[in-house]
Amino acid sequence: MSKQKENVVVSLSGGLDSSTLLLKCLKEYKNIIAISFDYGQKHKVELERAQSLVKYLNHFAPSSPPYCPVQYQVVKLEGLVNLLDSHLVTGGEDVPEGHYEQDNMKDTVVPNRNKIFSSIIQAVALSTVKRTGKPCDIALGIHSGDHAIYPDCRQEFRDADFKAFQQGNWNSEKVNHYTPYLEGDKFTILQDGEQLCEEFGLDFDEVYKRTNTSYKPYPSGNSDYKSSSSVERILAFAELNRPDPIQYEDETGPVSWEIAKSHALKAEEDYRKN
Repeated sequence: MSKQKENVVVSLSGGLDSSTLLLKCLKEYKNIIAISFDYGQKHKVELERAQSLVKYLNHFAPSSPPYCPVQYQVVKLEGLVNLLDSHLVTGGEDVPEGHYEQDNMKDTVVPNRNKIFSSIIQAVALSTVKRTGKPCDIALGIHSGDHAIYPDCRQEFRDADFKAFQQGNWNSEKVNHYTPYLEGDKFTILQDGEQLCEEFGLDFDEVYKRTNTSYKPYPSGNSDYKSSSSVERILAFAELNRPDPIQYEDETGPVSWEIAKSHALKAEEDYRKN
């Protein structure tokens, strides 16, 4: 194993991407702070999943040096919910269904979301530098599949945002980004997660059932399989040739993995035809 770096702050949404990133940071860093944000999102179940995953990993970490327990914090931004115009927040219109790359997926953009998050994460990273006297990285699970729909996931945005951070803060040179999946997609992230689980001796299904990717979860906590984020996740598991351990549901009730997979493959086929 390569030498671990000192400190990292992980932006942990509770989704597949950032959860895999947390596994990777468990391998790469000595001290980990994971932060989730409650901004009034409809898919708030992701916060429950994030907390469950941290608890699961922390049960594992203390007995498996050099892996360390994860410090976890939810930052509440609920005062924004009535001020943000997005289909993704409570009170917004219905989240659209379809393929992840369709134009109507722009309705799921939350204005300036990653800028809001990054400012807070940067402040925590800089405070960690001051407290420990050692550098601190900022870990983000952004990947190439996000770039078309979400401009605040693009490299150009990250570079401009980081430049502003450097200009506005002392000791900012001790903070850097860690974005291992920037050129990958959800499948390559899931592949890495499978390898990390094997390396750590973790149960793959136990890890990934503690994640949420659905933008339209049911009151039961089960995921829909028709919204764009769910379709993308299902396609990644199908390509990995593994069933997704989470439970999918529609208006008739819980459905099998095969039904969810069949719908996602059909959505992909229809999109490619058009």
